[in-house]
Amino acid sequence: MKASCTVKENYEFRRIYRKGRSAVSPCLVVYCQKNRKGNSRLGVTVSTKLGHAVVRNRVRRQLREIYRLNKDRMLPGYDVILVARVRAVHTPYRRIEHSYLQALGQLKLLREEEK
Repeated sequence: MKASCTVKENYEFRRIYRKGRSAVSPCLVVYCQKNRKGNSRLGVTVSTKLGHAVVRNRVRRQLREIYRLNKDRMLPGYDVILVARVRAVHTPYRRIEHSYLQALGQLKLLREEEK
């Protein structure tokens, strides 16, 4: 994923947490906020509570892949932050993806033809 497509700076994360909207599922929390850039950006947060580095990196890779595969189903121009919860470690990939799409539906970020 290109660096221009990711949220990296701490102040950007804090702004999205504070001013953005959120949707919660058992394995992840999705925060979003409209940006002025015209293209969507992704930020991923994985706590050390999930496990050692290997476990955290696996969850992070899964979340990035879910975002990449479903990016064309989303409305463009949003900053999205995915926060992994402890349950994401033992949840199958398809269930995490389903939770992600449900959260996008709650936030009304899916395109009209996808609903």
